[in-house]
Amino acid sequence: MFKILTLNNISLAGLERLPRDRFEIASEIAHPDGILVRSAKMHDMQIPESVQAIGRAGAGVNNIPLETMSARGVAVFNAPGANANAVKELVLAGMLIAARNLAQGWSFARGLSGEDAAISKAVEAGKKDFVGFELPGRTLGVIGLGAIGVLVANAARALGMKVIGYDPSITVRSAWKLESNVQAAVSIDDLVSRADFISFHVPLTEHTRHMINAERIAAMPDGAVLLNFSRDGIIDDSAAIAALDSGKLYAYVCDFPSNLLKDHPRVVTLPHLGASTREAEENCAVMVADQLRAYLEDGNVRNSVNFPDIDLPRNGGYRISVVNSNVPNMVGQMSTLLAESDLNIIDMLNRSRGDLAVTLIDIDQACPPATLDHIRGIKGVLRVRALG
Repeated sequence: MFKILTLNNISLAGLERLPRDRFEIASEIAHPDGILVRSAKMHDMQIPESVQAIGRAGAGVNNIPLETMSARGVAVFNAPGANANAVKELVLAGMLIAARNLAQGWSFARGLSGEDAAISKAVEAGKKDFVGFELPGRTLGVIGLGAIGVLVANAARALGMKVIGYDPSITVRSAWKLESNVQAAVSIDDLVSRADFISFHVPLTEHTRHMINAERIAAMPDGAVLLNFSRDGIIDDSAAIAALDSGKLYAYVCDFPSNLLKDHPRVVTLPHLGASTREAEENCAVMVADQLRAYLEDGNVRNSVNFPDIDLPRNGGYRISVVNSNVPNMVGQMSTLLAESDLNIIDMLNRSRGDLAVTLIDIDQACPPATLDHIRGIKGVLRVRALG
Protein backbone atom coordinates (compact mmCIF):
# COMPACT_ATOMS: atom_id res chain seq x y z
CA MET A 1 0.00 0.00 0.00
CA PHE A 2 1.49 3.34 -1.12
CA LYS A 3 0.67 6.48 0.87
CA ILE A 4 0.10 9.72 -1.06
CA LEU A 5 -0.01 13.14 0.60
CA THR A 6 -1.96 15.87 -1.21
CA LEU A 7 -0.94 19.47 -0.51
CA ASN A 8 -3.69 21.06 -2.64
CA ASN A 9 -7.06 20.05 -3.99
CA ILE A 10 -6.14 17.63 -6.78
CA SER A 11 -8.71 16.92 -9.48
CA LEU A 12 -10.72 13.77 -8.82
CA ALA A 13 -9.95 12.66 -12.37
CA GLY A 14 -6.30 12.34 -11.32
CA LEU A 15 -6.91 10.74 -7.94
CA GLU A 16 -9.07 8.10 -9.59
CA ARG A 17 -5.98 6.93 -11.50
CA LEU A 18 -4.55 5.64 -8.21
CA PRO A 19 -6.39 2.39 -7.27
CA ARG A 20 -7.63 2.43 -3.69
CA ASP A 21 -6.48 -1.14 -3.12
CA ARG A 22 -2.88 0.02 -3.63
CA PHE A 23 -2.91 3.73 -2.77
CA GLU A 24 -3.99 5.55 0.38
CA ILE A 25 -4.55 9.26 -0.35
CA ALA A 26 -5.08 12.02 2.22
CA SER A 27 -4.25 15.66 2.95
CA GLU A 28 -2.76 14.53 6.27
CA ILE A 29 -0.88 11.25 6.30
CA ALA A 30 2.14 9.85 8.12
CA HIS A 31 5.22 8.60 6.27
CA PRO A 32 4.00 9.30 2.70
CA ASP A 33 5.66 7.59 -0.25
CA GLY A 34 4.61 10.34 -2.64
CA ILE A 35 3.29 13.89 -2.68
CA LEU A 36 0.84 15.47 -5.11
CA VAL A 37 0.99 19.26 -5.22
CA ARG A 38 -0.21 22.18 -7.32
CA SER A 39 0.78 25.59 -5.94
CA ALA A 40 1.68 24.91 -2.29
CA LYS A 41 5.12 26.26 -1.35
CA MET A 42 7.34 23.37 -0.29
CA HIS A 43 10.67 25.16 0.25
CA ASP A 44 10.09 25.67 3.99
CA MET A 45 8.25 22.39 4.47
CA GLN A 46 9.72 19.46 6.37
CA ILE A 47 9.50 16.81 3.65
CA PRO A 48 9.49 13.34 5.25
CA GLU A 49 12.40 11.02 4.50
CA SER A 50 9.87 8.41 3.39
CA VAL A 51 8.98 10.44 0.28
CA GLN A 52 10.17 8.78 -2.92
CA ALA A 53 8.51 11.07 -5.47
CA ILE A 54 6.74 14.42 -5.83
CA GLY A 55 4.21 15.09 -8.58
CA ARG A 56 3.44 18.69 -9.56
CA ALA A 57 0.07 18.96 -11.31
CA GLY A 58 1.32 21.66 -13.65
CA ALA A 59 4.40 22.62 -15.63
CA GLY A 60 6.55 24.82 -13.37
CA VAL A 61 8.27 23.42 -10.28
CA ASN A 62 9.41 26.68 -8.69
CA ASN A 63 7.49 25.78 -5.51
CA ILE A 64 9.49 22.56 -5.00
CA PRO A 65 13.05 22.44 -3.51
CA LEU A 66 14.42 20.65 -6.55
CA GLU A 67 18.12 20.59 -5.63
CA THR A 68 17.39 19.25 -2.15
CA MET A 69 15.12 16.54 -3.54
CA SER A 70 17.70 15.54 -6.15
CA ALA A 71 20.36 15.21 -3.46
CA ARG A 72 18.00 12.90 -1.56
CA GLY A 73 17.22 10.80 -4.63
CA VAL A 74 13.59 11.94 -4.80
CA ALA A 75 12.01 12.03 -8.27
CA VAL A 76 10.13 15.22 -9.14
CA PHE A 77 7.51 15.00 -11.87
CA ASN A 78 5.52 17.66 -13.70
CA ALA A 79 2.83 17.70 -16.39
CA PRO A 80 4.32 19.43 -19.44
CA GLY A 81 1.77 20.20 -22.12
CA ALA A 82 -1.27 19.17 -20.07
CA ASN A 83 -2.36 22.80 -19.72
CA ALA A 84 -0.99 23.95 -23.09
CA ASN A 85 -4.33 24.46 -24.81
CA ALA A 86 -5.68 26.46 -21.87
CA VAL A 87 -2.71 28.85 -21.97
CA LYS A 88 -2.85 29.05 -25.77
CA GLU A 89 -6.47 30.17 -25.65
CA LEU A 90 -5.66 32.85 -23.08
CA VAL A 91 -2.80 34.19 -25.21
CA LEU A 92 -5.16 34.46 -28.19
CA ALA A 93 -7.72 36.18 -25.98
CA GLY A 94 -5.01 38.55 -24.76
CA MET A 95 -4.08 39.54 -28.30
CA LEU A 96 -7.73 40.26 -29.14
CA ILE A 97 -8.31 42.15 -25.89
CA ALA A 98 -5.31 44.36 -26.61
CA ALA A 99 -5.90 44.86 -30.33
CA ARG A 100 -9.57 45.77 -29.97
CA ASN A 101 -9.31 47.70 -26.68
CA LEU A 102 -11.94 45.40 -25.21
CA ALA A 103 -11.09 45.95 -21.54
CA GLN A 104 -11.19 49.72 -21.94
CA GLY A 105 -14.38 49.56 -23.98
CA TRP A 106 -16.08 47.33 -21.44
CA SER A 107 -15.07 49.64 -18.61
CA PHE A 108 -16.51 52.60 -20.54
CA ALA A 109 -19.79 50.77 -21.21
CA ARG A 110 -20.19 49.73 -17.57
CA GLY A 111 -19.79 53.34 -16.52
CA LEU A 112 -22.68 54.60 -18.66
CA SER A 113 -25.86 55.77 -16.93
CA GLY A 114 -29.20 57.34 -17.74
CA GLU A 115 -32.05 56.35 -20.04
CA ASP A 116 -31.34 53.92 -22.87
CA ALA A 117 -31.56 56.72 -25.40
CA ALA A 118 -28.87 58.67 -23.53
CA ILE A 119 -26.70 55.56 -23.27
CA SER A 120 -27.05 54.91 -27.00
CA LYS A 121 -26.02 58.49 -27.76
CA ALA A 122 -23.01 58.22 -25.44
CA VAL A 123 -21.96 54.96 -27.11
CA GLU A 124 -21.97 56.52 -30.55
CA ALA A 125 -19.99 59.49 -29.29
CA GLY A 126 -17.48 57.44 -27.28
CA LYS A 127 -16.74 54.43 -29.47
CA LYS A 128 -14.20 56.38 -31.51
CA ASP A 129 -11.91 56.31 -28.46
CA PHE A 130 -11.65 52.53 -28.66
CA VAL A 131 -10.81 51.98 -32.30
CA GLY A 132 -8.44 49.04 -32.55
CA PHE A 133 -6.78 46.99 -35.26
CA GLU A 134 -7.07 43.49 -36.72
CA LEU A 135 -4.62 40.60 -36.36
CA PRO A 136 -4.11 39.28 -39.94
CA GLY A 137 -0.81 40.51 -41.35
CA ARG A 138 0.55 41.45 -37.92
CA THR A 139 3.65 39.66 -36.61
CA LEU A 140 3.69 37.60 -33.42
CA GLY A 141 7.01 36.77 -31.81
CA VAL A 142 6.99 33.63 -29.65
CA ILE A 143 9.87 33.15 -27.21
CA GLY A 144 9.98 29.54 -26.10
CA LEU A 145 8.71 26.81 -28.43
CA GLY A 146 7.71 24.06 -26.07
CA ALA A 147 4.24 22.55 -25.88
CA ILE A 148 2.53 25.91 -25.27
CA GLY A 149 4.65 28.04 -27.58
CA VAL A 150 4.10 25.70 -30.51
CA LEU A 151 0.32 25.78 -30.04
CA VAL A 152 0.37 29.59 -29.79
CA ALA A 153 2.49 29.92 -32.93
CA ASN A 154 0.30 27.56 -34.97
CA ALA A 155 -2.93 29.20 -33.80
CA ALA A 156 -1.62 32.64 -34.72
CA ARG A 157 -0.77 31.37 -38.18
CA ALA A 158 -4.35 30.09 -38.52
CA LEU A 159 -5.54 33.63 -37.73
CA GLY A 160 -3.52 34.99 -40.63
CA MET A 161 -0.63 36.36 -38.60
CA LYS A 162 3.04 36.16 -39.42
CA VAL A 163 4.95 34.31 -36.71
CA ILE A 164 8.60 34.46 -35.62
CA GLY A 165 9.85 31.95 -33.06
CA TYR A 166 12.95 31.77 -30.90
CA ASP A 167 14.07 28.76 -28.88
CA PRO A 168 17.69 27.60 -29.03
CA SER A 169 16.72 24.42 -27.13
CA ILE A 170 13.71 23.39 -29.21
CA THR A 171 13.16 19.63 -29.17
CA VAL A 172 12.75 17.49 -32.26
CA ARG A 173 9.18 16.69 -31.14
CA SER A 174 8.28 20.39 -30.93
CA ALA A 175 9.96 21.15 -34.24
CA TRP A 176 7.87 18.47 -35.98
CA LYS A 177 4.65 20.00 -34.60
CA LEU A 178 5.53 23.58 -35.58
CA GLU A 179 3.98 25.03 -38.74
CA SER A 180 6.60 25.06 -41.49
CA ASN A 181 6.05 28.75 -42.26
CA VAL A 182 6.94 29.91 -38.75
CA GLN A 183 10.16 31.89 -39.18
CA ALA A 184 13.13 31.28 -36.89
CA ALA A 185 14.71 34.28 -35.19
CA VAL A 186 18.47 34.13 -34.70
CA SER A 187 18.27 35.80 -31.29
CA ILE A 188 15.87 37.47 -28.87
CA ASP A 189 17.06 40.86 -30.12
CA ASP A 190 16.30 39.81 -33.69
CA LEU A 191 12.80 38.70 -32.66
CA VAL A 192 11.83 41.79 -30.67
CA SER A 193 12.93 44.10 -33.48
CA ARG A 194 10.40 42.53 -35.87
CA ALA A 195 7.36 41.61 -33.75
CA ASP A 196 4.12 43.55 -33.24
CA PHE A 197 3.13 41.14 -30.43
CA ILE A 198 5.53 39.20 -28.22
CA SER A 199 4.44 36.20 -26.14
CA PHE A 200 6.70 34.46 -23.62
CA HIS A 201 6.71 30.73 -22.83
CA VAL A 202 9.89 30.16 -20.84
CA PRO A 203 10.60 29.41 -17.15
CA LEU A 204 11.84 32.14 -14.83
CA THR A 205 15.58 31.70 -14.30
CA GLU A 206 18.54 33.98 -13.76
CA HIS A 207 18.88 34.07 -17.56
CA THR A 208 15.24 34.93 -18.31
CA ARG A 209 14.56 37.41 -15.49
CA HIS A 210 13.91 40.83 -17.06
CA MET A 211 14.48 39.31 -20.48
CA ILE A 212 12.48 42.28 -21.73
CA ASN A 213 14.01 45.47 -20.38
CA ALA A 214 14.17 49.12 -21.42
CA GLU A 215 16.87 48.44 -24.02
CA ARG A 216 14.93 45.70 -25.77
CA ILE A 217 11.66 47.64 -25.59
CA ALA A 218 13.40 50.51 -27.34
CA ALA A 219 14.29 48.14 -30.20
CA MET A 220 10.67 47.05 -30.71
CA PRO A 221 8.41 48.50 -33.39
CA ASP A 222 6.32 51.41 -32.15
CA GLY A 223 2.95 50.27 -30.85
CA ALA A 224 4.05 46.73 -29.92
CA VAL A 225 2.08 44.60 -27.44
CA LEU A 226 3.60 42.47 -24.67
CA LEU A 227 1.87 39.27 -23.54
CA ASN A 228 3.14 37.45 -20.46
CA PHE A 229 1.28 34.31 -19.43
CA SER A 230 4.49 32.54 -18.44
CA ARG A 231 6.13 33.81 -15.24
CA ASP A 232 6.16 37.06 -13.31
CA GLY A 233 9.59 38.68 -13.57
CA ILE A 234 10.37 37.87 -17.19
CA ILE A 235 9.38 41.43 -18.14
CA ASP A 236 10.78 44.47 -16.34
CA ASP A 237 7.40 45.93 -15.40
CA SER A 238 8.81 49.39 -14.62
CA ALA A 239 10.34 49.59 -18.09
CA ALA A 240 7.07 48.41 -19.64
CA ILE A 241 5.06 51.06 -17.78
CA ALA A 242 7.47 53.79 -18.88
CA ALA A 243 7.13 52.61 -22.49
CA LEU A 244 3.33 52.60 -22.25
CA ASP A 245 3.35 56.12 -20.83
CA SER A 246 5.56 57.36 -23.65
CA GLY A 247 3.44 55.64 -26.31
CA LYS A 248 6.25 53.31 -27.38
CA LEU A 249 4.18 50.26 -26.35
CA TYR A 250 0.51 49.94 -27.23
CA ALA A 251 -0.56 47.51 -24.50
CA TYR A 252 0.63 45.01 -21.92
CA VAL A 253 -1.47 41.94 -21.05
CA CYS A 254 -0.31 39.60 -18.29
CA ASP A 255 -1.39 37.10 -15.67
CA PHE A 256 0.37 38.78 -12.73
CA PRO A 257 -1.38 41.78 -11.11
CA SER A 258 0.62 44.18 -8.96
CA ASN A 259 0.16 47.67 -7.59
CA LEU A 260 2.36 48.97 -10.40
CA LEU A 261 0.30 47.32 -13.15
CA LYS A 262 -3.30 46.75 -12.16
CA ASP A 263 -4.66 50.30 -12.54
CA HIS A 264 -2.74 51.42 -15.61
CA PRO A 265 -5.14 52.24 -18.48
CA ARG A 266 -3.07 50.36 -21.09
CA VAL A 267 -2.44 47.26 -18.96
CA VAL A 268 -4.78 44.29 -18.60
CA THR A 269 -3.91 42.08 -15.64
CA LEU A 270 -5.65 38.77 -15.07
CA PRO A 271 -5.58 36.71 -11.84
CA HIS A 272 -3.19 33.96 -13.02
CA LEU A 273 -5.76 32.28 -15.24
CA GLY A 274 -3.33 30.60 -17.65
CA ALA A 275 -4.12 27.03 -16.64
CA SER A 276 -7.39 27.74 -14.85
CA THR A 277 -9.78 25.55 -16.78
CA ARG A 278 -11.45 22.36 -15.62
CA GLU A 279 -9.93 20.56 -18.56
CA ALA A 280 -6.37 21.72 -17.79
CA GLU A 281 -6.64 20.83 -14.12
CA GLU A 282 -7.93 17.37 -14.98
CA ASN A 283 -5.28 16.82 -17.66
CA CYS A 284 -2.48 17.84 -15.29
CA ALA A 285 -3.79 15.69 -12.44
CA VAL A 286 -4.23 12.62 -14.65
CA MET A 287 -0.78 12.95 -16.22
CA VAL A 288 1.09 13.43 -12.97
CA ALA A 289 -0.87 10.70 -11.13
CA ASP A 290 -0.03 8.21 -13.89
CA GLN A 291 3.64 9.17 -13.67
CA LEU A 292 3.71 8.88 -9.89
CA ARG A 293 2.06 5.46 -10.02
CA ALA A 294 4.46 4.18 -12.71
CA TYR A 295 7.43 5.25 -10.62
CA LEU A 296 6.22 3.95 -7.27
CA GLU A 297 5.02 0.60 -8.64
CA ASP A 298 7.61 -0.16 -11.33
CA GLY A 299 10.41 2.42 -11.05
CA ASN A 300 9.72 3.76 -14.56
CA VAL A 301 10.26 7.48 -15.11
CA ARG A 302 8.49 9.80 -17.52
CA ASN A 303 8.38 13.61 -17.44
CA SER A 304 10.67 14.02 -14.46
CA VAL A 305 12.48 17.34 -14.16
CA ASN A 306 15.47 15.82 -12.34
CA PHE A 307 15.58 12.09 -13.26
CA PRO A 308 16.31 10.51 -16.64
CA ASP A 309 13.47 8.91 -18.59
CA ILE A 310 13.58 5.15 -18.12
CA ASP A 311 11.10 2.44 -19.10
CA LEU A 312 11.74 -1.25 -18.48
CA PRO A 313 8.65 -3.40 -19.06
CA ARG A 314 7.95 -6.01 -16.43
CA ASN A 315 8.80 -9.53 -17.59
CA GLY A 316 8.31 -11.48 -14.40
CA GLY A 317 10.52 -11.82 -11.37
CA TYR A 318 11.32 -9.21 -8.76
CA ARG A 319 12.51 -5.67 -9.36
CA ILE A 320 15.03 -3.45 -7.61
CA SER A 321 15.08 0.31 -8.26
CA VAL A 322 18.28 2.19 -7.48
CA VAL A 323 18.86 5.94 -7.64
CA ASN A 324 22.53 6.85 -7.53
CA SER A 325 25.13 9.42 -8.41
CA ASN A 326 26.20 9.24 -12.04
CA VAL A 327 29.74 7.93 -11.48
CA PRO A 328 31.65 4.94 -12.91
CA ASN A 329 31.28 1.33 -11.74
CA MET A 330 27.94 1.74 -9.95
CA VAL A 331 26.21 -0.95 -12.02
CA GLY A 332 29.21 -3.25 -11.65
CA GLN A 333 29.14 -3.02 -7.87
CA MET A 334 25.41 -3.74 -7.78
CA SER A 335 25.79 -6.74 -10.09
CA THR A 336 28.59 -8.14 -7.96
CA LEU A 337 26.52 -7.92 -4.78
CA LEU A 338 23.58 -9.64 -6.45
CA ALA A 339 25.81 -12.42 -7.79
CA GLU A 340 27.31 -12.95 -4.35
CA SER A 341 23.74 -13.48 -3.07
CA ASP A 342 23.07 -16.08 -5.81
CA LEU A 343 20.54 -13.78 -7.50
CA ASN A 344 20.22 -14.09 -11.26
CA ILE A 345 19.62 -10.89 -13.25
CA ILE A 346 16.77 -11.36 -15.73
CA ASP A 347 16.91 -7.85 -17.17
CA MET A 348 18.58 -4.55 -16.40
CA LEU A 349 18.40 -0.95 -17.61
CA ASN A 350 20.49 2.05 -16.56
CA ARG A 351 19.87 5.65 -17.59
CA SER A 352 21.56 8.87 -16.49
CA ARG A 353 20.84 12.57 -16.54
CA GLY A 354 23.38 15.05 -15.29
CA ASP A 355 24.59 14.01 -11.85
CA LEU A 356 21.88 11.38 -11.32
CA ALA A 357 21.33 7.87 -12.65
CA VAL A 358 18.52 5.34 -12.28
CA THR A 359 19.05 1.59 -12.51
CA LEU A 360 16.23 -0.96 -12.77
CA ILE A 361 17.20 -4.58 -12.14
CA ASP A 362 14.85 -7.55 -12.55
CA ILE A 363 15.96 -10.66 -10.68
CA ASP A 364 14.63 -14.20 -10.43
CA GLN A 365 13.74 -14.15 -6.72
CA ALA A 366 13.12 -11.71 -3.90
CA CYS A 367 16.21 -9.81 -2.83
CA PRO A 368 17.18 -10.47 0.82
CA PRO A 369 17.09 -7.38 3.06
CA ALA A 370 20.79 -7.79 3.80
CA THR A 371 21.64 -7.53 0.10
CA LEU A 372 19.50 -4.42 -0.26
CA ASP A 373 21.37 -2.92 2.69
CA HIS A 374 24.71 -3.76 1.03
CA ILE A 375 23.57 -1.96 -2.13
CA ARG A 376 22.51 1.03 -0.01
CA GLY A 377 26.00 1.03 1.43
CA ILE A 378 27.64 1.61 -1.95
CA LYS A 379 29.12 5.11 -1.99
CA GLY A 380 26.92 7.28 -4.20
CA VAL A 381 23.72 5.26 -3.85
CA LEU A 382 20.87 7.55 -2.81
CA ARG A 383 17.77 5.33 -2.84
CA VAL A 384 17.11 1.59 -3.08
CA ARG A 385 13.65 0.05 -3.35
CA ALA A 386 12.50 -3.55 -3.70
CA LEU A 387 9.39 -3.39 -5.88
CA GLY A 388 8.32 -7.03 -5.74
